[in-house]
Amino acid sequence: MHEAEQAFRLERKRNLEAQGQDSALRGLSNVWVRETARYKYVYNFSWLGRPIIQLPQDMVAMQEIIWDVKPQLIIETGIAHGGSLILYASLLELIGGDGMVLGIDIDIRPHNRVEIERHPMSKRIKMLEGSSTSAEIIEQVKEIAAGRRPVMVVLDSNHTHEHVYRELQLYSPLVTPGSYLVVFDTLVEDMPDDLFADRPWGKGNNPKTAVWEFLKTTDRFVIDKEIEDKLLITAAPDGFLKCVKEGGEA
Repeated sequence: MHEAEQAFRLERKRNLEAQGQDSALRGLSNVWVRETARYKYVYNFSWLGRPIIQLPQDMVAMQEIIWDVKPQLIIETGIAHGGSLILYASLLELIGGDGMVLGIDIDIRPHNRVEIERHPMSKRIKMLEGSSTSAEIIEQVKEIAAGRRPVMVVLDSNHTHEHVYRELQLYSPLVTPGSYLVVFDTLVEDMPDDLFADRPWGKGNNPKTAVWEFLKTTDRFVIDKEIEDKLLITAAPDGFLKCVKEGGEA
């Protein structure tokens, strides 16, 4: 690595550490997320033509992770309009090889399925319809994941504590060392309950509380705080989990 590049990376690392320790700045970031959430800000974006319900900062973070890990398989629970599937597939296309994306949803709307399947990136996408925690779906996922490394998992379906905790138990064994298990919408714990009045999740019952409980049961994963310090604005605080050890099958 060139000396100038090393100096740039060192300066960036120092900046990340400093802004991550700036409690006032982090507070402002939470305020920004809270206020824009009232307008469904995350619904405003698309990736290669498909709506993607993600913060732009998280989209960039996922790009960095995928480029570094170069997974052969990305498993995502929760499909919605399919924008995330298209994002991940397009990155795998740039990387080359035979990497694929597996999307799982309990209800894949017919119009969304049609648009996903007609997209140029559909060649790298497979979808399963059913509960992400059902024995039938898990068996199919294991068959698809067999022999593929690295494997990355993204959890973004039902956001209740019980459901996410069960997903963590079932899908974490598939994640390979050096790769990531990303849990979205952990920010629910940090937002006022009135933002989710029409949903079964809220403070004390959400993906972040599931992550906290899960991490008490394993030493295979650690929270990658550097990603969160970098983004400041993210839907996944405490949700970027890096796999640091081998594990057994689920």
